[in-house]
Amino acid sequence: MANELQAPPEEASVASLARGIIDDVGNLVRQEIRFARTEIREDLRKTKQAAAVLATGTIIAFIGAVLFSLMLVYLIRWLSLPAGTPTEGIPLWGCFGIVSAVFLGIGSIVAYAGCEMFKSFNPLPDKTAQTVKENVEWITTPNSK
Repeated sequence: MANELQAPPEEASVASLARGIIDDVGNLVRQEIRFARTEIREDLRKTKQAAAVLATGTIIAFIGAVLFSLMLVYLIRWLSLPAGTPTEGIPLWGCFGIVSAVFLGIGSIVAYAGCEMFKSFNPLPDKTAQTVKENVEWITTPNSK
């Protein structure tokens, strides 16, 4: 029909190019979101493992601290006994001390390992943030050819 206006081929190709660019940017954003989700899931798994190790070490160290407190009570009692009172073997406070030292040592080592696990990774999606930054720089930097 004579009344219908049709876009010249140049404008149609520019519009299709613009649509293609918009579609590509949308696909890129969706891929980055998928990548961020995957990275966050992996970091969450590492965080759970580190928290479990740290909690285990803290509980073991807490038991050691309780036993150490009980040892101090028995030590004070033993020190207050009159001189010359017969004692056989390791005094009770010494037994508590040995057990508490073992618990405190193991608990400290496990808690330290948990802290080191936390230091070994960053729970934020660093790789995704870096690729998004690179993509934005690539999109915003004019091509200098």
